[in-house]
Amino acid sequence: MEGSWFHKERFPFFLVLSLLLQGRSSTFINNCSGSGQHGMYPTVLDSVFDRKAFRPVTNFSISTLVNISFTMSAILDVVWDNPFIRWNPEECEGITKISVATKNLWLPDIFIVEFMDVDKTPKGLTAYISNEGRIRYKKPMKVASICSLDIFYFPFDQQNCTLTFSSFLYTVENMLLGMEKEVWEIADTSRDIVQTHGEWELLGINKATPKMSLGTSLYDQITFYVAIRRRPRLYIINLLLPSGFLIAIDAVSFYLPAESGNRAPFKITLLLGYNVFLLMMNDLLPTSGTPLISVYFALCLSLMVVSLLETIFITYLLHLATTQPPPMPQWLHSLLLCCTSPRKCYPTAPQKRNKGLGLPSAHLPGVKEPVELVGKVSGPREAELNECPGSTRVQQEDETQKQHLVDLWVKFSHIMDTLLFCLYLLFMATSVVTVIILWNT
Repeated sequence: MEGSWFHKERFPFFLVLSLLLQGRSSTFINNCSGSGQHGMYPTVLDSVFDRKAFRPVTNFSISTLVNISFTMSAILDVVWDNPFIRWNPEECEGITKISVATKNLWLPDIFIVEFMDVDKTPKGLTAYISNEGRIRYKKPMKVASICSLDIFYFPFDQQNCTLTFSSFLYTVENMLLGMEKEVWEIADTSRDIVQTHGEWELLGINKATPKMSLGTSLYDQITFYVAIRRRPRLYIINLLLPSGFLIAIDAVSFYLPAESGNRAPFKITLLLGYNVFLLMMNDLLPTSGTPLISVYFALCLSLMVVSLLETIFITYLLHLATTQPPPMPQWLHSLLLCCTSPRKCYPTAPQKRNKGLGLPSAHLPGVKEPVELVGKVSGPREAELNECPGSTRVQQEDETQKQHLVDLWVKFSHIMDTLLFCLYLLFMATSVVTVIILWNT
């Protein structure tokens, strides 16, 4: 599978193996005559226990049919038939089931190909034998198997794991594998158990019956494909919501005036808090690969860094503009004119450079509106200025030009704040829509 890797996951399951014999022309019934009121004598089955090393068939030319079924739980249940352990309940005081130590019985060597851990099943377990020779063996078992996980959409990922059952010693001439239950029965029973615990939800189970060839030997197999889906609620509450809140607070901080000097320290505090949050939540993320949520965190961090750098630049620019405003480049002047008044981007008639640019006032977050200077002064002040010498008029024009440059740089800072603020809104809206889509699919 492209974009996936092998990852070790533990999936407990409840396994049922039913071993049925083909052809029963020859039957073997144990004699219970002489059994007392306390049941059969222990020596009745000694002859069977002495043959535990051999496959229990009356004719070795007949293959043993093993029917397999499993339920995802924590118990391994193995069921098979032994034709040498049968008795008539009427002759054995009505006894239909007895318990026998598994060390005295022949056990089918069914194993899971994907199993990659040491079997830690406790020793000395007991099996139950019915009067028809059916042996049921239950043992606690936890399987650690290899699954090829594609975690790009973590924590909204769906995985397909395989459990392949096969015999280690017996070829198809000696042992065939079959199904004890239908696949839908296995899926329904497993789903009822799995839905009550764990972070995974069982979606469905399918099966295939391939054959494994090793040299000249051919082994029968049954492969179950288990489709599971991760429950994302834990990760949404602990990862996505805190990150979204921090990004939203960082976006609201654009309404703090840049010239006040409070915005930059506030953004630095948020950036440090976001880094601490990522360090604390690192254990919840996959250790390998690059899931989409890691890309989301990287974009959030990058956006906060860019926002901090933009705030520092705007603060420096406003400070410079109020003390000694630098001249605005012509390309930036034209770009600013196009952004604030697109109709005036291509004027029909040439205009003098010292005249007003007609830039409209923008109601944008973060920067206070500058006080525009007018070219005319009414009342007695106008008459006084008309009587001033030429040097005073030149000084007034310089002040007007300086205030005009301040106005241009302030409007430029307005536009930068607005563009970055809109980028924040677009990023948050896209993130919310993506989470909703992935959660519902």
